[in-house]
Amino acid sequence: MDKNNQFILVLEDQLKQAMLNSDVHILDQLLADDLIFTNHLGQVMSKHDDLKAHKSGHIKIKAISQSEQLIKLHHGIAVVSVLSHIQGDIAGEQSDIMLRFTRVWQKREDDQWQVIAANSCTVDET
Repeated sequence: MDKNNQFILVLEDQLKQAMLNSDVHILDQLLADDLIFTNHLGQVMSKHDDLKAHKSGHIKIKAISQSEQLIKLHHGIAVVSVLSHIQGDIAGEQSDIMLRFTRVWQKREDDQWQVIAANSCTVDET
């Protein structure tokens, strides 16, 4: 794996840890201000929506196991596909779900990489 892919893996791990810890400071750095995230329910969420959900405790992720991670780099854009088993609480209800995420990272003018778009869908575990 080349060094650019390794760097994206580091960012993906930082994102995972920030989600687990509801670390809105790190999430704020990793998510673009103009983020478009379509969740597994088909709802479109902004960066503000995502940060608010973590900050308020609406989302409390207890565990994330990832597999089948693919990275494609192209001219300052990285597209990541990853299968994630996520356990936690959403709006006070237990959640244990398999999701496939597709995230688009963009290298900004200041050389910082941020997620500009993401999509998740449920994956049948059978």
